[in-house]
Amino acid sequence: MYTAQDLISVGISALLTAGLYAVMSYGLAIIYGVMKVINLSNAGFVMLGAFLTLVYFQQWHLDPILGAFLNLPVFFVMGWLVYRLLVRRVMTALPIASLLLLFALWLVVQNVALLIWGSEDQSIITAYTYKALALLGFRISLTRLLVFGVALAVLTVLHYGLGHTYIGKALRATVQDPQAALLVGIDTGRISAVAFGLGTAFAGFAGGLLALLFSFTPDFGGSFQLKSFTIIVLGGLENLAGVTVGAAILAFAESFAVLFMRASLQDVVAYALLVVALIVMPGGVAQLLARSRS
Repeated sequence: MYTAQDLISVGISALLTAGLYAVMSYGLAIIYGVMKVINLSNAGFVMLGAFLTLVYFQQWHLDPILGAFLNLPVFFVMGWLVYRLLVRRVMTALPIASLLLLFALWLVVQNVALLIWGSEDQSIITAYTYKALALLGFRISLTRLLVFGVALAVLTVLHYGLGHTYIGKALRATVQDPQAALLVGIDTGRISAVAFGLGTAFAGFAGGLLALLFSFTPDFGGSFQLKSFTIIVLGGLENLAGVTVGAAILAFAESFAVLFMRASLQDVVAYALLVVALIVMPGGVAQLLARSRS
C-alpha cells in the first residue's frame, strides 16, 4: 500500500519529466504543424545531440547543459540545410515520399554515429549527477531539477517568441492556414525552412538534456520519438500549445503506472496511449473537451 508521501513523490517526478518531454516534442509539432510532414529523422537528431554533447564534455570540458544550448544553433543550421537540400524537393510529392526520405535520413545518421562512436553504451557523469536536494521532506535529483528548470526556461522563451515576433506569428499563421498565410505575403517556403531548423534544433537540445539522465548508443532516440508522437497526438496534431498538455498526460500516466507494473514495461503506457488517442481523440484533448461540451 502506498502512502500519500509516495504518491506526492511520484507526482513530483512526473512533473519534472513532463518538462523534458515537452521540449523533445515541440520540434515534431512545429514541423508537422507548418509542413504536414512526419519527421522520422527526429530520433536520429536526438541521438546525435546526445553524442555531440558528450564530445563537448570530453574535448572542451563543457557542462552538458551548456552543451545542450550549444546544440541549438548547430542543429538549427543542420535542419535548415536538410530542408533546403532534401526535404523541399519532395514537398509536392505524395506524403509517403517525405516519410521514406526522413526515415532513410534517420538510418544514415544512426549508421554514421555507429561508425564514429561504436555500439557501446556512453554516459555523461558530472559532479552533480548523483546529488539530490531535500525539499519539504522529499529528496529530488539535482540533475532532474536542473533539466526541468532549463526546459521550462526554453519553453517560456519559445512561447514568447511565437506570440511576439514576426517569425513566431508567421509560424502560427502558417500552421492555422497555409494558403491564407501565403495570400497575406508570408514566404511560406522560408517559414518551412525555419520550422525544420527549429524542429531539428529542439531535437538536438533535447538529446543534450537526455544525455544527462540516460546512457545512450546510436540506437538512442527511437523510444523517445514514439513518446513524442503520443504527446503531439494527445495535444492535437496542429496545436502547439497542446504539446505541454500532452507531455503532462504521458509523464503522469507513465510515472503512476510504474506503481502497478514493472518499470521495464513503462514504454507500454506510451504505446497504449497512442492507440487510444488515435482512435478516441485524434484531434487531441482540446477537441475531446469541446465535443463533450457540445
